[in-house]
Amino acid sequence: MSVHVFSDYSRDQIGFFFGMSLVELVALAVSGLPVLWAMSRQQWAIMWWFLLVFILVALVTVVKIQGRSSVGWARSMVLFAVAGLRGSRQFTARAARGQADDLGEADLPGVLQGLEIHDGPPHGPTMSRTAIIRDHAARTWAVTAAVVHPGIGMSDPADRNRQAAGLSGLLDVCSRGELIDEVIFMVRTVPDDGAERGIWVARHRVPGRSELAHRINDDLQAGLTRASVRTEAFVTFVVPEHRMGRMARESGGGVDGRGHVLHGLMGEVESQLRGGLGMTDVRWLTSPELALACRTGFAPGDRAGIVEALAAREKNPGVNADVPWAMAGPSGADAAVRHYAHDAWDSVSATVKLPVKGAVIGALAPVLTPTEAGERRSFMVAFPILTQSVAERTADNAEFASDMAGELRRKAGVKPKARHRNEAAKAQGMDEKLARGSSMTRPYAVCTVTVPRSEPITEYGRRLDAAIRMAGFAPLRLDLAQDRGFAASTIPLGVCLTRDGVA
Repeated sequence: MSVHVFSDYSRDQIGFFFGMSLVELVALAVSGLPVLWAMSRQQWAIMWWFLLVFILVALVTVVKIQGRSSVGWARSMVLFAVAGLRGSRQFTARAARGQADDLGEADLPGVLQGLEIHDGPPHGPTMSRTAIIRDHAARTWAVTAAVVHPGIGMSDPADRNRQAAGLSGLLDVCSRGELIDEVIFMVRTVPDDGAERGIWVARHRVPGRSELAHRINDDLQAGLTRASVRTEAFVTFVVPEHRMGRMARESGGGVDGRGHVLHGLMGEVESQLRGGLGMTDVRWLTSPELALACRTGFAPGDRAGIVEALAAREKNPGVNADVPWAMAGPSGADAAVRHYAHDAWDSVSATVKLPVKGAVIGALAPVLTPTEAGERRSFMVAFPILTQSVAERTADNAEFASDMAGELRRKAGVKPKARHRNEAAKAQGMDEKLARGSSMTRPYAVCTVTVPRSEPITEYGRRLDAAIRMAGFAPLRLDLAQDRGFAASTIPLGVCLTRDGVA
């Protein structure tokens, strides 16, 4: 039995003619009319000037450079420069300035500034209070779970196919409820710091025993620490305010009302994670646990000290091992063009383009393998879920655009290529899949490498690109948006690239 290959995807928008959108086609037609007018009047000198303008318009509107048009690059550069002049690209925490009056208020840089963390209503047998993430800028609510998965490296094809079907089942369940807007999977891998093993050895070491046994254990700890890799995985789902507002008012309104709605969704998502996807543990994070995950995302080196503080608190309850939200972010951050600097660390983020031949589940695993000690790799895979009405309208538009493009090529005498035929077949098959109850998503992934600032971040960015290519994908560096790419792929707070018009 072979592993299922995910290749039944098509472009989000299929161009009307030769891959061009309607706006691009109209822009070219309007800029080409003066050329035809000059030719009809036989004014050849003016025609050459109009032709030059037509070529410039074509280059600006049609030609893509690293996934963006010239207009898109110009807009991004202007906004980036304006942000630099206003000082928005630099961040200094209030705690670093001695102005952190409320330690429970989140103080985070960049796109994370609009977030507020609430304690949800008690639920479950332990009456725990799950952290509810409120994004004031995007008007969304989200919750995050730390999950444990046994991995699929040694799984047979049948098991991999079952887990792939479980992922599809999770997205279909989220789509049928029409509340969840996006499901985000995040994995962070860093060389093990040996904190847990060091604590275990110190607790179980018996004084007076053989010095040889102590030396053997110390050598094992040093060797295993260098060879071990620690992995953290998180799942976050996001619900827009306009979808859950009415249900929240029926549940009492306010944060508690929205918390009750989110608790019902948490049960649905958790059953799918434990069932179809084979998660062995799903733990919805409380506010202190989420703050810890946020802090170690910005500063991986702080984890060892926090683990030691947690172990010391078991013996001495007076030890404060919690990370307040006022200190969960970096003390300082700076967004550069091709990397993101935070505290004593630098990060480079890149998105991946889906290969034409398709991808199997677990294909991004090589991206997580660090190449040097102290290097941290992370990635997120987001599944924005379209509502049924939007999905049907998208399928109808794609089928209409595909049929029109095919008819225009036929009348122009242009033979369609294999790529065009494949895209047309997939566009025409969308309606049938939606009728069978399948959901429509627009998945994307972002990968990030983080290293100490003393290391050459350019070299590690090149290694990240090489790892993405080795996995069978094409990397696309998120220039001018490195801060958002880092937040989306490393900090489990529900930040994405598609919301707020950012792509």
